[in-house]
Amino acid sequence: MDVRRADERYRGGDPAAGIESLHAFSFGPHYDPDNLRFGAVLACNEERLAPGAGFGEHPHSHTEIVTWVVEGELTHRDSAGHESVVRPGDVQRLSSAGGVRHVERNDGPVPLCFVQMWLAPLEPGGDPAYEIVHGIADSTPYALPEAGAMLHVRRLAPGERTAVPDAGLLYAHVVRGEVLLDGETLRAGDAARVTDAKDLEAVAGSGGAAEVLLWEMTAG
Repeated sequence: MDVRRADERYRGGDPAAGIESLHAFSFGPHYDPDNLRFGAVLACNEERLAPGAGFGEHPHSHTEIVTWVVEGELTHRDSAGHESVVRPGDVQRLSSAGGVRHVERNDGPVPLCFVQMWLAPLEPGGDPAYEIVHGIADSTPYALPEAGAMLHVRRLAPGERTAVPDAGLLYAHVVRGEVLLDGETLRAGDAARVTDAKDLEAVAGSGGAAEVLLWEMTAG
């Protein structure tokens, strides 16, 4: 298990414009040839947008983009005609496929924080697709067959235990709280990259509720 701490993330964004970004992988001008991806996961960005701030229209291609809102509301618009407001508990997926453009903004009155994960598709090209699942339950994994991956959301009460999926590759990102995973204490913003995950448990710390995102992937 390879643990990456929150304070090791690359800082980006444009603070003067109300945008603060933390990148878990090599991203944009922060090039790190030893940290390009883990399995299908290409990026895990924590984004903070002040009220009225956002990312203007920009293009994507050949990437599966999954967004998880931590607090606030995210307004999404894309060139395929989709427009949504994404709230905590919702899973948003944009398959950029052969190419799509989108806008992401905080049109609400309070600060917005969201985690955005980019995954590599198994096959390039195709037509863009969009989906939003409102209020996904803990017991409902979100399948992303285009990338050969499955997202599991775990919300844990203090001291609560949960089984971690067995997987050739497992990427765990702690959204909030404190989680003990295979002897390692992970706090908000920390992540673990696990190879050959088997018979693992995640345990929430006693200090409060915890939330963790788990990507289950096959090795190879």
